[in-house]
Amino acid sequence: MNPFDKIATSAMSGMRAQSQRLQVVSENIANADTHGYKRKLVTFDNVFDRNTDTTKVEVSRTHLDQTPGEEVFDPSHPFADENGYVTMSNVNMMTEFADAREATRSYEAGLQVFKQARDMYTSLLDVLKK
Repeated sequence: MNPFDKIATSAMSGMRAQSQRLQVVSENIANADTHGYKRKLVTFDNVFDRNTDTTKVEVSRTHLDQTPGEEVFDPSHPFADENGYVTMSNVNMMTEFADAREATRSYEAGLQVFKQARDMYTSLLDVLKK
């Protein structure tokens, strides 16, 4: 496997992982007002692929944040418990926006790595043609 393919494989795996992370963040934002919703978190792993001789980034698991949601007193609400409290979601919009920004920037960094590798490979081919 040529070096460009290795770089592209690694960069694309990171971009794919950040894309999945952004999807989870979007789900969290969409469910921020859902009573009792637990925020989802993504965990990444570095995995060595022996077939391509590269290290890839993969989503190892998606799990729920066990932080309790805010308890709001509203005895007239249909989801209120026997004491009149409603459990809200544990989604913090500022945290989700920060995670979205970080995932976007990480994705863009992977894209830049891919573009630079392509430019270097193209330059090498140009030199070899002469």
